[in-house]
Amino acid sequence: MAYLLKTEPDAYSFVDLEREEQTIWDGVKNPAAVKYLRGMKTGDKLVIYHTGDEKTAVGTAKVLTVVVKDPKTPQVRIAAGEPLKKPRTLAEIKAEKLFADSPLVKLGRLSVVPLTDAQWAWLTGA
Repeated sequence: MAYLLKTEPDAYSFVDLEREEQTIWDGVKNPAAVKYLRGMKTGDKLVIYHTGDEKTAVGTAKVLTVVVKDPKTPQVRIAAGEPLKKPRTLAEIKAEKLFADSPLVKLGRLSVVPLTDAQWAWLTGA
């Protein structure tokens, strides 16, 4: 499975994740986004997306562990992957038919979004 994780780069950027190598992804409040975090499994692929002025998918990561002691605050440890060779802007994503039904486009405020294999491949160039 693959997911897109949104972050405000001024608060925590992909460069921060690269420097730290891994982190706990937290601070998610939206019930739908929390549900996606709870459903993650070790090894799931991630795309890191910068919100704010950037609005661009910038790098990859992977899920290391998922601990759900409290269903409202799952602890998802992620590890940095690689920067995307071709970062993808929100405008490019919205123009791509693969994302027509994606929560990324339809529910813009959702901070954790599932990705299909085709969406992952398009975003990462894989």
